[in-house]
Amino acid sequence: MPGPLHGIRVIDVSAMLSGPWAADILGDQGADVIKVEPPGTGDHTRKLRHANAGLPAAFLNINRSKRSLTLNLKTAHGLELLHRLVPGADVFIQNFRPGVAERMGIGYDALHAVNPRLVYLSISGFGESGPLAGRRAYDPVIQALSGLTTIQAGADDRKPSLVRTVLPDKLTAITAAQAVSAALFARERSGEGQHVRLSMLDTVLAFLWASDMNGQTFVERPVEPQKAASFIDLIYQTRDGHMTVAVMGNAEWRGLCHALGHPEWLEDARFQSPTARDEHVNERLEMTQAVLREKTTAEWLDLFELHDLPCAPALTRAEAIRHPQVHANGTLLELDHPVAGRLRQPRPAARFSRTPPALPRGAPRLGEHNAEILAELGLDAAEIARLRADGTVGNEHDAGAAEGAPAQAATT
Repeated sequence: MPGPLHGIRVIDVSAMLSGPWAADILGDQGADVIKVEPPGTGDHTRKLRHANAGLPAAFLNINRSKRSLTLNLKTAHGLELLHRLVPGADVFIQNFRPGVAERMGIGYDALHAVNPRLVYLSISGFGESGPLAGRRAYDPVIQALSGLTTIQAGADDRKPSLVRTVLPDKLTAITAAQAVSAALFARERSGEGQHVRLSMLDTVLAFLWASDMNGQTFVERPVEPQKAASFIDLIYQTRDGHMTVAVMGNAEWRGLCHALGHPEWLEDARFQSPTARDEHVNERLEMTQAVLREKTTAEWLDLFELHDLPCAPALTRAEAIRHPQVHANGTLLELDHPVAGRLRQPRPAARFSRTPPALPRGAPRLGEHNAEILAELGLDAAEIARLRADGTVGNEHDAGAAEGAPAQAATT
C-alpha cells in the first residue's frame, strides 16, 4: 500500500535535524519528499561521523524516504527552478532563521502567490520576534532556556543537566509533522493552504507544561523555587544490575509491599495514602532500594509481575534492541541500502490498518534524483546539462543512480 500521505508532495529545504526529521516522518507515511540541498556540500548532517560509504548514520536515519535535488538557491536559475516546483507541491518546509526565507524570495507570501493551496511550515529556534529571534539555536540552547535542564537536574538549587538526547529537535519534528497533517486536513475543507509557524522553544515549553510546570500553573499560587520530590530517582540497584518499579495508587503500593516481603509497611502512617507517600518519598524509596539489593533483576521482575506492578529492567542500548517485546512489536527493520549497506532502523511508529505505507526508502545520495526531478519539470537532457555546467544544479550522483529503495527487508 502507498501510505496515508500518498499523493502529497513535500519540498524540504530545511537542514540539520528538526525540519528534515519532520519531512522524514511525512515521507515514511507515503509523501513524495524532495529534499533540496546546496550543490557540492548538501545538508550538514552528511558530514557527521560514523559513516559507511560516505553516508553518516545520522543522515540515513532522518532523511530516508526522500529524493535529493541539489539547487544553488543563491542564483536566479536555482530560485526559478524551486519556484517551478511549488505549483505541484502540497507542503513546503524551511527552518532558516526568521527573515532569511523572505530575503531569498521563498517566504510564505511569495510562494502562496504561486500556490494558494500550499501548506508552508516555518521552523525557528526562538520564534519570529523578540530579543532572541535572530540568534542561532541548537538543541542544548533550547534545553537551557526552556527550563528543561533544571527539570532534568531535579530541583532549582541543583546544577542544571542536559537530557542526553536531542529532545527539542525531536519534539519539534513530531509536532511539525502533526501540524502539517492538521493543516492538510483543514485544506480539504477550505481549499486553502496556510502558514504554520513553529518554534523549538514553544514546542518544548508546551511539552513540559502538563507534568513539569505544575508549579507555574496557578497564576496566584506560584511555587518558587522548585524543590526535588526526592533525592532518589526510580532507578534501583539490584543484586546484578538496575531496574525500575513504579507505584502510584494504593493497590500498587499494597502489591509492592507484599512483593518486597514487608506487609507491615501498609500499617505505617507515613505511607497510607498517595499524599503521605509523597510527603515521605525519601524514606519510602530508601526502604525500597534496601530490599531490592537482595535479589537479581530477573527475580524481582518475576515477583512484580505476579503482583501486576509496572516494572522493567534498565537496559543498555544494545540490550534494548534485543528485548523480546521490541522483537514482538516488529519495531526494528533491517534494510539493504544500495550504498551504505545493511541498516538497522525502526519502522514508522504509527501503524495504519487501511493505508499501511510501504517500507521506508533508503536516504538519497547528494543530488541522486536531479535528472529525475528536473525531467518531471519538463527539462530535457540538454537543459539539464547546461544547468549542471553553470552550477545551478549539482553534478553529484544523479547519473545512473539507484532509486534508493531497499532491496530486502526483514524485521528484527
